[in-house]
Amino acid sequence: MRVVDVMTSDVITVRPSTTITEAARLMFRNRISGLPVCDDDSCLIGMITEADFLRLEVARHNETMMDAVETVGQVMTQNVTTIAPGVPLADAARIMVHEDINRLPVVDGDLRMLGIVSRLEVVAAFTRPDDVVEDEIREDVLRRIMGVDLDSIDVTVASGVVTLGGTIGTRAEAGLLEELVRRLDGVMRVDNQLLWPPAGASHSE
Repeated sequence: MRVVDVMTSDVITVRPSTTITEAARLMFRNRISGLPVCDDDSCLIGMITEADFLRLEVARHNETMMDAVETVGQVMTQNVTTIAPGVPLADAARIMVHEDINRLPVVDGDLRMLGIVSRLEVVAAFTRPDDVVEDEIREDVLRRIMGVDLDSIDVTVASGVVTLGGTIGTRAEAGLLEELVRRLDGVMRVDNQLLWPPAGASHSE
């Protein structure tokens, strides 16, 4: 599964000139914790998040605070980590964990906003129904990618745990199938019970 498959495309954005008050209202009204900041060409130039508002609140009570902050451009976080739409969702998850961020703006090569992917979308990938995962294994992995006879492989999925049974051509194919299945969204564990003929065994009667 790729970022483009789960990202939210209808993203609320603000301009650097948007007032802090309006940005706060947008976040509160729509129950979101961050807003991408875009220029007039819809290119991403920053983010304003709950953390920025917390820092602003602390600064307001600091006697050394300089000029009053009125616009998003004065408080937004710049140099935002972004991601491309075709990147695997697992890579997005790794970036979020490594950088301790809750969301990633999805942009094209010119930094134009295409959408946003959050931790919630990553979590949702683990809620895929077992029958959907099983169908993907049979149709995409077994039939389309590996070209294996579907009648020779038994596939069951229960609470994200995939059990593979039956016979396959070689040990290498069994290992490859297990690895491909393990990478699918919604798969928690693979129980590989596949059998294969001994090396050098004749296929003739």
